[in-house]
Amino acid sequence: MYTIKFFDGSVREFETLRYANLEGANLGYANLVGANLVGANLRYADLEGANLGYANLVGADLGGAELEGANLGYANLVGANLGYANLVGANLVGANLGYANLVGANLRYADLEGANLVGANLRYANLAGAIGNNREIKTLQLGTWTIVLSKHSIAIGCKQYSPDEWWGFGDETIDCMDYRALAWWKQNKDIIKKIWEKSFGGNK
Repeated sequence: MYTIKFFDGSVREFETLRYANLEGANLGYANLVGANLVGANLRYADLEGANLGYANLVGADLGGAELEGANLGYANLVGANLGYANLVGANLVGANLGYANLVGANLRYADLEGANLVGANLRYANLAGAIGNNREIKTLQLGTWTIVLSKHSIAIGCKQYSPDEWWGFGDETIDCMDYRALAWWKQNKDIIKKIWEKSFGGNK
């Protein structure tokens, strides 16, 4: 039996968490290692700092959930909805995110090393400072700034734009980003462009 608190002040008991309606649940820093949460509704749930390592979250709905600093290492998130979820600093090492919805998710400083992102939708996701899996998300360091590359975006430091936007920026725009930016950009633009084109085939 699981006793779960909710933001409306209610406390509810669940015999199983599979397909459970946990929308708005207060699960911050909960220990859910290996939990079976298949198909669970966790929309807008507070899972900040929660330990979900090895959890089964296949098809779970985590849209808009608070997962900052959460451990999702080796969790199974195939087909899960993480749209607009806050995953700042989350551990997603080895997680299976195949065909997951990560549209608009905040993945700043998240660790995705070894994660499976085949078919995952990363449009509009914030990838600044994230550690990629070296396939769908690639991370490199060129001097001053960390660069995070994906099919649809390039994050350099805290600035993230589409590849076409980066290639089209004039010197004045780049110069306004940081006093060191223009010289750095002139030195590294072609390198970044070649890596992105080789990695993602120049596909839009």
